[in-house]
Amino acid sequence: MHTNSIIELNKKAYQKNISFLKNTFGKKVLLSSVVKGNAYGHGIKEFVLMAYECGVTHFSVFDVEEAKIVKATLADKAIIMVMGLVQDEDMEWVVANHVEFFVFDKSRLTKATRVAKKLHKKAILHIEVETGMNRTGFEKKELNSIIAFLKKEKEYLIFKGLCTHYAGAESIANYYRVEKQIKRFDEIYQYLWDNDLKPEIKHSACSAASIMFPKTRMDMVRIGIMQYGLWPSPEVFVNYLNSKKSKIDPLHRVITWKSSIMSVKKVNIGDFIGYGTSFLAERKMKIAVVPIGYSHGYSRSLSNQGRVLINGQRCIVVGSVNMNMMTVDVTDIETVKKEDEVVLIGTQEDLTVSVASFSDFSNQLNYELLTRISKTIPRKIIE
Repeated sequence: MHTNSIIELNKKAYQKNISFLKNTFGKKVLLSSVVKGNAYGHGIKEFVLMAYECGVTHFSVFDVEEAKIVKATLADKAIIMVMGLVQDEDMEWVVANHVEFFVFDKSRLTKATRVAKKLHKKAILHIEVETGMNRTGFEKKELNSIIAFLKKEKEYLIFKGLCTHYAGAESIANYYRVEKQIKRFDEIYQYLWDNDLKPEIKHSACSAASIMFPKTRMDMVRIGIMQYGLWPSPEVFVNYLNSKKSKIDPLHRVITWKSSIMSVKKVNIGDFIGYGTSFLAERKMKIAVVPIGYSHGYSRSLSNQGRVLINGQRCIVVGSVNMNMMTVDVTDIETVKKEDEVVLIGTQEDLTVSVASFSDFSNQLNYELLTRISKTIPRKIIE
């Protein structure tokens, strides 16, 4: 097991985020916790357990592999919805375990029906429609065929939801494109109604859309990044603040990533540090070696610019980030020794390394940065 570092999940912070989101959306809107990408790097097994204890009972995943982890962790206590990949060979497990799933092509629809008939169980479907994202979803011209199929096979299929996904709701640059999508989605929903076919729920909003376009909340929101205490973009955060008297961030970061110093050594003036010649010591230096590198998810692009916290001080990464370790300038820390705590993401005394500042230095999105954190790092829930 990896013992170089640990990920801590703050349960109180998560509870505050969920309470804020539920209060924002209202009691009639169901919140689905999106835990794809190893729960955005937080650790899917530990995260869903914590989320369930905080009152979350609906989880959205990308594929069946993730669905099986949620199922093994929570058994039948929660609803699981697969938004992406369901291989044909996995369809029997999905239907048998009452796992809900997106359907966006005819082959999956027919496969689900065949399996449902074989198992004598109903497949629970969310029909995804194309509204302008141009990724997955049935085209408008396919609707009549889909309507006829769902009516014909209603004995074996539950039309649980109608859904779509917006193309960049986090940016005002996409405003008109998203507005067109909302209009198309409403038109499709009405068309189904006019043809005597109604889903139990309709849903379309991710974190960004739920804040930037409140009308997209509908019956359910699929909340990813915001439940983890992060905003989809600065624009979404500013948009929220402009709508409120209080200018305090209501979200609380859930994740903390900690390691410890492996060794401390001195470097002479004029010497290079690490591979190559990217960092030259312009004074006598003291460096700490930290056993974290790009194989653990600490990006190589943070070489010579990443920040960590040691003994209540902000320290800069010097030299190249290696596969399994990195070097940090601790010259100005009077007392520093092996096994001292190193905070990669989180707070130490009065200082914080946020995910946003972390990603600013590496030109990575919050999402990309988090999902790259190694799955082998142990996750621990902090009450």
